[in-house]
Amino acid sequence: MLHMSLRAVGVLLLILTVGCKSLMPSFYSPPVRQGNYIDQAMIGQLHPGMTKQQVQRILGTPLVADPFHQNRWDYYYQYGKGSKITEQRRITLFFSGDLLDRTDDGAVK
Repeated sequence: MLHMSLRAVGVLLLILTVGCKSLMPSFYSPPVRQGNYIDQAMIGQLHPGMTKQQVQRILGTPLVADPFHQNRWDYYYQYGKGSKITEQRRITLFFSGDLLDRTDDGAVK
């Protein structure tokens, strides 16, 4: 009886050390979206002279806020499943004061 309860305690400790990770292989990887969603229609709405507030209404708050380059906003978007990235976009906006000066579109895959 004691031998059986020690075995049960051992199994319980094994389960606790493994945590929530299943011992069975997983065949499903959920798709993951990261960053700010950006598409060509949104980029097409941007034009020089827009205020920062107008840009935020279209693209949202920038993902990267660089304290050393306050007149530069970077937007990134990535979509993938598992370790395979199927879509990746980047756009950098440059401001002169509060007004949009120019954009630099990254490569769109």
